[in-house]
Amino acid sequence: MTLEQKIEEWLHSPFDSETQKQVKLLQKDPEALEDAFYTSLSFGTGGMRGIMGVGTNRINKYTLGKASQGLSQYLIESYPNETVKVVIAYDCRNNSQSLARVVADVFTANGIHAYLFSDLRPTPELSFAVRELKAHCGIVLTASHNPPKYNGYKVYNKNGGQLVPPQDTEIIKKINSTPFESIRFEGNNKLLNSIDQELDEAYHKTVLQEAQMHSLPKDDFKIVFTPIHGTSITALPQVLEKAGYENVLIVKEQAKPDGNFPTVVSPNPEEPEALAMAVDLANEHNADMIIGTDPDADRLGIIIKDPKEEWYYLNGNQIMMVLTEYLLQKKKNLNDLNENHFIASTIVSTPAIEKMAKAYGIQFKNCLTGFKWIAKLIHDFSELEFIGGGEESFGYLVGHQVRDKDAISASLLAVEIGAEAKNQGSNFFELMVRCYQKYGAHKERLVSITKEGKEGLKSIRQKMELYRALPPKEIAGKKVTFLEDYDKRVRFDIKNQSEESIPLPKANVLIFILEDGSRIALRPSGTEPKIKFYYSVNQEFNPKLTWKVQEELLDRQIDKLVA
Repeated sequence: MTLEQKIEEWLHSPFDSETQKQVKLLQKDPEALEDAFYTSLSFGTGGMRGIMGVGTNRINKYTLGKASQGLSQYLIESYPNETVKVVIAYDCRNNSQSLARVVADVFTANGIHAYLFSDLRPTPELSFAVRELKAHCGIVLTASHNPPKYNGYKVYNKNGGQLVPPQDTEIIKKINSTPFESIRFEGNNKLLNSIDQELDEAYHKTVLQEAQMHSLPKDDFKIVFTPIHGTSITALPQVLEKAGYENVLIVKEQAKPDGNFPTVVSPNPEEPEALAMAVDLANEHNADMIIGTDPDADRLGIIIKDPKEEWYYLNGNQIMMVLTEYLLQKKKNLNDLNENHFIASTIVSTPAIEKMAKAYGIQFKNCLTGFKWIAKLIHDFSELEFIGGGEESFGYLVGHQVRDKDAISASLLAVEIGAEAKNQGSNFFELMVRCYQKYGAHKERLVSITKEGKEGLKSIRQKMELYRALPPKEIAGKKVTFLEDYDKRVRFDIKNQSEESIPLPKANVLIFILEDGSRIALRPSGTEPKIKFYYSVNQEFNPKLTWKVQEELLDRQIDKLVA
């Protein structure tokens, strides 16, 4: 179907009069019109995500209706002799609640039992609910930390993890073959079930079981928390209270869920600007730790105090490193650690996690970017016990009861670590430095380049093709010794002119490994119009230098690689 035919289709039934009106208005702006229709939203590492509006390349009742109709057909055909159940959640995004109801109606119209949360809930609670209710599928309406104009549609399988091959491919085929006129929007209320408190209590209980680590005094540990206008306000304060934390200060200007995110440029806890109000409140009350979560509560940012009592912003790799080390040490102290345990991370995250596994004599599992792959590892290696794991993008999971990154359990674990360290006359910062002493000094940085629209997508594709066709022989004066091409699933040893296969699924990722052990990974984002460059450098820890000095040296190495 040509671009013109797509546009013409949306000017007639089954599209309602308001949609047709919006398309006609778009026709006055040819560039915007083309961007809204030139392609169809596709599933990436985090499901389907895009700008809200009319058109095939936008999030609206018809694109989500088509996805839900196709998914309904897939579920009915896949489970012919079962009562099919779907759980649906939504976050604070504009239109999330109304779109969630549209999605629920499509499922019930197709004879599927839909369990819809009565109000906004964290994404990890949706993952938990799928398993708890023994549902066949889960949906959450969210665009994570994207700007206000975005929304999205994440799909979870019956194991509680996001879709992975071959299931995702089969579902996408079914969705793509579903015509808009076949969407059943008239729901069956008899098949619609509202869920809330009972699931909340079960989820909170599980979080406490997985992440509450001690019964030491907590009165003296002061926490500042901001949900950045997101859904974690419905869970984290309650969990912290149940864990015994009474000194929790919430940034009141950011406590109310709001899809416009009025107090920040971006609702992303990776960005210091998003946590500025939390820092002000922490300074006012001399807090010990700052926690911030993204709109759907699967990512967290942590700020701690350094030896000079200044605020230190942890990156995602540092969060993952300290949390994992703590979990491993706890289990080792209990003599409850063996070769049947494993931790996991992704190919663009810090190499320190693999070193931890070797040090503790447990298994390490590496996977592609996207937490769905960690969830798949937990499922595929069910004979092993998953302790914890995460990715550089500020996502972490404790235990196996949830199958997605979980800012609620990760936040509780971080607070438990900080409180225990304070009771022992130490602090979170010292624990981080001890990790570097043990595994070597590491530093990572992410550089993202945004390329909007059709031309942006083309530019990203061309850049990847160029690096693949003409890989650099050296970067910043350092020879490239290995090239990992995950699209070809091959690791090239440049010095010895040999190659070996990579035992992971295909992905559009390139990783350059330099002679000094530095790594640069290139990857187009699966959910945003970006190409991402992941830098990782390391050196031996120097006990004669402070971490601040060593970090500056590592940052200079990264600066050279970026340049």
